Amino acid sequence: MARAAPDRGGALWRLAEPGRQLDANLVRLPPGAAVGEHAENDLDVLLLVVGGGGEIEDGAGGRQTLAPKALVWLPRTSRRALRAGPEGLVYLTVHRRRPGMAVGLRASAGERAAPGEGGGGEGPCMLDRVCPACGRMNERAGAVACERCGEPLPSAPPD
Repeated sequence: MARAAPDRGGALWRLAEPGRQLDANLVRLPPGAAVGEHAENDLDVLLLVVGGGGEIEDGAGGRQTLAPKALVWLPRTSRRALRAGPEGLVYLTVHRRRPGMAVGLRASAGERAAPGEGGGGEGPCMLDRVCPACGRMNERAGAVACERCGEPLPSAPPD
């Protein structure tokens, strides 16, 4: 399912079949756009560059050039930021699917709930925080407009 116009960034496709064990997203960043530094605290992520180029920066300032066919493993808790090059960047991310939100007892600070004890489930994918216009990863959950350029976000209700 193509969503983003050719000159815009955003999700081009998402794996959506019911009962799946994986999540996958095909994302386009326009030339020069960036996804701000962030971490996936619970899941390892594979990132495969399928078009364009750019770079990925780890939380310690290390940089890796991204070109088509580059495959990067991002271990859980690793910090990363992406920046598209002059041709933009199209990449596929693949990770284990998060379970749905659950109602139950929350674990105390510093500990995780044991399986089957509730714990509230894991957070949702943050793809809805990526601005389709400039590619910035917005910090606030539920934001309706990009914190950088003001473009409405995919999760924002239409005017």
